[in-house]
Amino acid sequence: MTPEGYRKPDTAAEEVSPPVKPAPSLFDKCYRFFEPTELYAQVKAADLYPYFRAIERNDGTRAIINGREVIMAGSNNYLGLLSDPRVKEAAQRAIEQYGTGCTGSRFLNGTLDLHLELEARLARFMGREAAVLFSTGYMTNQGVIQAIAGKGDIIFSDKDNHACIVAGTQVSLAETWRYRHNDLKHLRMLLEKAQRQRPEAGKLIVTDGVFSMSGTLARVPELLALAEEFGAALMLDDAHAVGVVGPGGRGSAAHFGLEQEVHLTTGTFSKSFASLGGFVTGDREVIEYIRHNSSAHIFSASMPPANVATVLKCLDILEAEPWRVRRLWEISDYMREGFRRLGFNVWTSQTPIIPVVVGDLKTCFRFWKDLLEEGVFVNAVVPPAVPQGQSLMRTSYMATHTDEELDFILEAFQRVGRKHGVIPSNGAF
Repeated sequence: MTPEGYRKPDTAAEEVSPPVKPAPSLFDKCYRFFEPTELYAQVKAADLYPYFRAIERNDGTRAIINGREVIMAGSNNYLGLLSDPRVKEAAQRAIEQYGTGCTGSRFLNGTLDLHLELEARLARFMGREAAVLFSTGYMTNQGVIQAIAGKGDIIFSDKDNHACIVAGTQVSLAETWRYRHNDLKHLRMLLEKAQRQRPEAGKLIVTDGVFSMSGTLARVPELLALAEEFGAALMLDDAHAVGVVGPGGRGSAAHFGLEQEVHLTTGTFSKSFASLGGFVTGDREVIEYIRHNSSAHIFSASMPPANVATVLKCLDILEAEPWRVRRLWEISDYMREGFRRLGFNVWTSQTPIIPVVVGDLKTCFRFWKDLLEEGVFVNAVVPPAVPQGQSLMRTSYMATHTDEELDFILEAFQRVGRKHGVIPSNGAF
């Protein structure tokens, strides 16, 4: 006998299927992300999505993507050491001696003699008293700012600073006053305001040494003069400067002969040094304070031995082969002039980072895809990373690019630029 209204399930699946529960409203934005009207879905459907593309092999200036070889013009492998046999051998030897990781933080069981050796080498290389390592470049800036700028202090941050600096200001208990990009009149106004209203506040000025999208240098001499005038500390993020600018690749302060004057310089190993991790250099007492008070340092696993050995070998090569930095600058000048001669807007680039402005967002994605079809890989950068209407191809170069590869890149840009009306049809290479 069955209850009134009972219906036997038609399938076994219907018997065991749980009731559908509504998703928490917290995830509404996640589901909206995939709606057909959203940019992500539109770009994916058109096969123009330029991010998270799998690289199947990377030999430095050449890479394999989607089964075909392309010229890499979008890497931060500035010195061309990513696939250097000497570097790979050093990493392999470190694994054989120390294993694959450290399984702990530097504060406890994760300090190797290699870490101490690299810190001493970096301090000497940068012309400072001391250095301390972090596990990533992102953590370096976040951890340093959080450690040294606390309640009652004020951070003065360039509006174009990298996201990791922004993250550092957000986790710090200090106030953050942002000044317009490279606008030192605006920075002076803010410093004067702080002097009037908060004379006892500790002050930190923090800026990229080389800005990662525009390729422009920070105005280090004027920044340092303002820091001295108002009793502030100056911190430079040299992620895209160490190994790239300054005598011997010693960074943006060294470019102006001021490496002894700037209070703190941070850097990363994921670019010129073909590895992973980061560092900060400065006066010994300040560095030791950061070592013992930065939560990003104390509570994170330390750099794996292979990564440390990679950086040490890259430092050896950088110091023994100064031609790499010279060649990098020759290439940068050649490519900037080549793009301008074709009619492209490259903003005010001064380094191996050369933005090539395309314009609107959708044209940018089409431009990127056509370049890939031409055999050139670059990075598509769109708002909010750049201003509206200024979507661009972020190109960057290595000391190991050949003249033939550089001309190939320019010729591909010329063809694609004409196709999309970004440059005039009479732009001559």
